[in-house]
Amino acid sequence: MKGICDKSYVTAVVKAFDKAGIPLRFTFTNPVITEEHLDDDFCNFVLKTAQNGKNGVIVVSPILEQYIRENYPGYKITSSTCKRITDLNDLNDELDRKYDIVVVDYDFNNKFDLLEKINNKEKCEILVNACCQPNCPKRVKHYRDIGLTQIAYCNHLKNKPNVPFIPEEYGVENEAKLNCPYMNNDAADVKKLSTHVSPDAIYEKYLPMGFNQFKIEGRTTNIFNLIESYIYYMIKPEFADKARLSLLMNLMNNGVIKECK
Repeated sequence: MKGICDKSYVTAVVKAFDKAGIPLRFTFTNPVITEEHLDDDFCNFVLKTAQNGKNGVIVVSPILEQYIRENYPGYKITSSTCKRITDLNDLNDELDRKYDIVVVDYDFNNKFDLLEKINNKEKCEILVNACCQPNCPKRVKHYRDIGLTQIAYCNHLKNKPNVPFIPEEYGVENEAKLNCPYMNNDAADVKKLSTHVSPDAIYEKYLPMGFNQFKIEGRTTNIFNLIESYIYYMIKPEFADKARLSLLMNLMNNGVIKECK
């Protein structure tokens, strides 16, 4: 966690994406939000700034979802995979609710007998490269621990902005101590998991079934892993090497990585 970015930066990003006609989707997926958190100044600023009828919000908490629907009705609402809906009937019930998108739990991936029985497939979004282990028994707890840590960190910034944040002092777990080896999975590792969805599977199986929205995980991973994921899913194989080299050269020219001497 690196704190809260400058409000002027948020405004500039929203304007740039709006001008380009690209919708934003904010990840507001902390599962342990309570009523007292709804008046958060920064989050409300973000919602006010980006409410233009095009953008969306990904939610888990019913409290936050209801607050956004009532106070920022211009947003499209996405139901997060963090809800961990693994029962087919429960998933179909979720799809019947007033969501623009429902991100399907990755445990449904490649189980085509179950996928075929999903209603409203056009509302589904498939997470294609989940790093977590299939049928993870700790996933809900992991989300909760991260949510509690985020809240503790925000409170720490308000009260002790110049003091290092030590999670244990607030009664929460340090993310580094969650003892989850899958958090370090890279773009090569996830291909070995049964829940991995390849580009060929997208075109040959998912699209013909009626699924047409797909999600690439990795916004908080390191830049090199992100490059590999984007190239794998978004670049034709015959252009992959050229694209990878161009991206790495761009990083070097902009000082993100240093040239070897």
